[in-house]
Amino acid sequence: MSRFWQYILALLFLSLITGILFVLRDVLETTLIALLYLIPLGIITARWGLVPGVASAVATFFAFNYFFIRPYYSLAVHRPTDVVILIIFLVVAIVISQLVGSAQAGLAAATARERETTQLYELSISLTGLQDDHTIAQILAKQIKAVTYSEYVELSVKGTQPFICKLPDDGEVDRLPDFVIPIEAARGTLGEIRIWRTSLDITSNEKRLLRTFASQGALALERAWLAQAESRARVLEESDQLKSVILSSVSHELRTPLSTIKAAASSLRSGEVNWDSPASTDLIAAIDDEADHLNMLVGNLLDMSRIESGVLKPKREWNILPEIIGSVLARMKNQTTEHKLDILVPENLPLIPVDYVQMEQVFTNLISNSLKYAPANTIVCIRAQVLDDMVHVQLRNQGPQVPPEDMDRIFDKFYRITAADRVTGTGLGLSICKGIIEAHGGRIWAENVPDGLAFNFTVPLTLDGVRSPILPMDTESE
Repeated sequence: MSRFWQYILALLFLSLITGILFVLRDVLETTLIALLYLIPLGIITARWGLVPGVASAVATFFAFNYFFIRPYYSLAVHRPTDVVILIIFLVVAIVISQLVGSAQAGLAAATARERETTQLYELSISLTGLQDDHTIAQILAKQIKAVTYSEYVELSVKGTQPFICKLPDDGEVDRLPDFVIPIEAARGTLGEIRIWRTSLDITSNEKRLLRTFASQGALALERAWLAQAESRARVLEESDQLKSVILSSVSHELRTPLSTIKAAASSLRSGEVNWDSPASTDLIAAIDDEADHLNMLVGNLLDMSRIESGVLKPKREWNILPEIIGSVLARMKNQTTEHKLDILVPENLPLIPVDYVQMEQVFTNLISNSLKYAPANTIVCIRAQVLDDMVHVQLRNQGPQVPPEDMDRIFDKFYRITAADRVTGTGLGLSICKGIIEAHGGRIWAENVPDGLAFNFTVPLTLDGVRSPILPMDTESE
């Protein structure tokens, strides 16, 4: 309410009180009327402040003199007693107005401070823990717009990637902003807040609150940027550690087959071994096996690199799962001679939409891992079944169980539970399986079973929304 209407309402209220007292003038004493006049003065001061209260006290003084001090309807005073009453009334009225006005102003200031404290608390809570500068700018703009009732708020944020946050998003004003606040921190200006308003000018309290908001925003932005810098530093540190692990693992794994190949080739070249003797056959077989080992190591590294970069995309086509397993076992027949293989795959298993080569890689890595850790003359079982819209494959061996704390990490890159000097491998095989299965939209996990360890994975049976067809059963013609 404007000051003009405050004066008008105060005058109307005093006129009403004067009219009531005027009707009762003949039955009330002059001093009692003076006391009754103090009540509306206190109400006016408490309602509209000190200045309207003092103005009402002066107006009441003249009304009291004009209507209730003899001679009536004149400002002249004949009796000294009436003069004293008027003076005391004026002093008391002004003092009461000042006291009530001061109390009302103090209450208003306390209420304003409480509101500002609440708004700052809400902003601080909203900004706590945020590490994204865009989100911080949006929350800050939203809070400023709500507090100042602004038509349009714009935040420009500097940094490595400057940006501007607008509220409302589709709003635009073709005039200069009504108020501009820099977002300043210890190391310089981080941005700027621009505010457009259509109502009254921004008060000093609002300016102070906005500057506090800007300080809170600067602290949040600095905290977010420091967290981002720390995250980048951590990534670089992990990258360096990963490079060290790769070099250590690869150099260790490459040295053994290269040494074997070098020794075998040197023996054959020296002429000390007869080419027709069984020893030459063993040396050539060793060269062939170790060359395959090297080829597998390099292939795993290339596959892991493609998975990490997102280049390894499966070419999903309808394939027969037993055919994939048979192809892998035929290629690994020399490695499986010390174990018994138990294949439990139904003949009527539907076609599965997978990349043939990549799925061969999955079975190769899982079987190789089982053969590596399971004792000789134990059983390696491969089982497959259909569960809902997925095919579930389990590859079970009788090797050592994995501690529960390591179960979730055995598919991580270069993660080795057994000491690297006792079991060969780069620690990439299972992580490659995980990348391939997840690229197919499936899931892979490991679990301890009563007699060993089992690897499980699932693959969807649908391709582009089409369910896999059922293989026809072979029938013998009579």
